[in-house]
Amino acid sequence: MSRAFVKEGSGELDPLPDLPISPHPNYVTPRGLAALRERLAATQADLARLRARPDRLDKLPEAAAERDIRYLEARLRSAIPIDPAIQPLTSAAFGLRVTVADDQGHETTYEITGEDEADASLGRIAPHSPLARALLGAEPGDTVTVRRPSGPTSLDIVSIARP
Repeated sequence: MSRAFVKEGSGELDPLPDLPISPHPNYVTPRGLAALRERLAATQADLARLRARPDRLDKLPEAAAERDIRYLEARLRSAIPIDPAIQPLTSAAFGLRVTVADDQGHETTYEITGEDEADASLGRIAPHSPLARALLGAEPGDTVTVRRPSGPTSLDIVSIARP
């Protein structure tokens, strides 16, 4: 048998490449900071469970957990907590909920949160997203223009509130 396609090694897996870290400031809400800590604890528990397996032939899950732990630890080290409770409700800011109305009068509420907490299905948007950049600093009664792939859209700021 030809040995050309056989890779012999120590059985150890090279570390997986790190997950990309955003170049943007890592602003987090108290809820987002708690979620990062919970994810880190859960991933550390998963790694301990994986290392305790009697059959450890597949090292890829362990390598993935180690990579995720490095990412979460980096995100926690760079976290800049901002409490929405101290933000004034005069203009849209990080951590606040902004209700907007489109040209047809349809209202939607967005919450400007940290990147790791952003979830479009829950109306949570990252502060560097085009929508959040358009909303930041706007006051109730203002109209902002959001550039979307389908073209610019005007949104009226209806209200600003805390989550």
